[in-house]
Amino acid sequence: MPQPWISKKEKTKMRNRRRKKEKLGGREEVSTKKRKRDVDATSNEVPTSENLEPIQKDTNHDVTIPSTATNKEKGKLRKEARRKSRKEGRDENLLKFVDENGDEYIEEISKKEETGGKTESNINDESMHTNEFPPKKKKSKRVFPNINQLLAEAEVAKKVEEEEKKRKKYEDSISEEEKAKYVALDCEMVGIGAGGKQSALARVSVTDWNDNVIIDTFVQVPDRVTDFRTWVSGVRAKDIKMTNRNAMELNACRRKVGEILKNKILVGHSLKNDFAALMLDHPKSEIRDTAKYKPLMRATGKGGGKLRPRKLRDLVKEYIGLEIQKEGEAHTSVEDSQATMRLYKAVRDKWEKECAKAAAEKSGRKRRR
Repeated sequence: MPQPWISKKEKTKMRNRRRKKEKLGGREEVSTKKRKRDVDATSNEVPTSENLEPIQKDTNHDVTIPSTATNKEKGKLRKEARRKSRKEGRDENLLKFVDENGDEYIEEISKKEETGGKTESNINDESMHTNEFPPKKKKSKRVFPNINQLLAEAEVAKKVEEEEKKRKKYEDSISEEEKAKYVALDCEMVGIGAGGKQSALARVSVTDWNDNVIIDTFVQVPDRVTDFRTWVSGVRAKDIKMTNRNAMELNACRRKVGEILKNKILVGHSLKNDFAALMLDHPKSEIRDTAKYKPLMRATGKGGGKLRPRKLRDLVKEYIGLEIQKEGEAHTSVEDSQATMRLYKAVRDKWEKECAKAAAEKSGRKRRR
């Protein structure tokens, strides 16, 4: 019969097993030689845990343990004797441990084994201690609020309240016709193309001065979306499908938003991105971008330096005490547009004065020419 085919890998495994067996066989021979010691030769040696062996009598199951052995060595010898009796098929409970004089001390050993090596005096002391003096529960420390912190928080709350009253008084002084000129815009985008780096319009929200929603709609994305950015945008695949009737077609959405923004003062944060997604433009004099207004920007470097735009979340919390875009929650374009309008209201008085001054200077330059 032809021999079965064996792969190279299996041959290597078989070879390693054979070598391992040969090594173990050599060790076993050496160990058996070491075990066969002459009793007369080792009788004069100092007893240690290595050369001590229990002497067991088969007739009455007595096991003699040398008195010179330490407690640790005695324990090892007892274990060896029990293990040997189990191996030979005898009952280990019949073993009797005696010293060289024949005195039995199995009771003392069993007590120590039961108590985990503790003496009776130690056990009595522990029981008395537990009965008379039970462990006391630690009292949890009461944490009191810092008075300076409370005063600082109260002062901040008072300032916010005063500013809110001033803002409300200022808003009441503005006519309804003036308020109707302002709208706030915010868009949510998804990623298309390689790596989802290119942005495409997915949602548009426009609100008025009083936070009323003029338009809030998802937009159908004709291109293949490679990154929905749901953790930021809140947009899901079903929201912008071409089959979704609730989502507007891109060109129809652009026309609708263009009609709303016509002859309006547009408020927003980083409107450059929104205009790029909408593929629209707006007159510069009618744009109020909170990301580009210098008092709302931060200077980089120790000595000032270039001004950088700040996050809308930080600005809104600082100026109007409102929390938006919480961690773990997706952005909402309606909430962002409303927050941007409220932020604009907080700085409108100064901003509009600066705009009027800049417009007057520009018209004066034109007259000189």
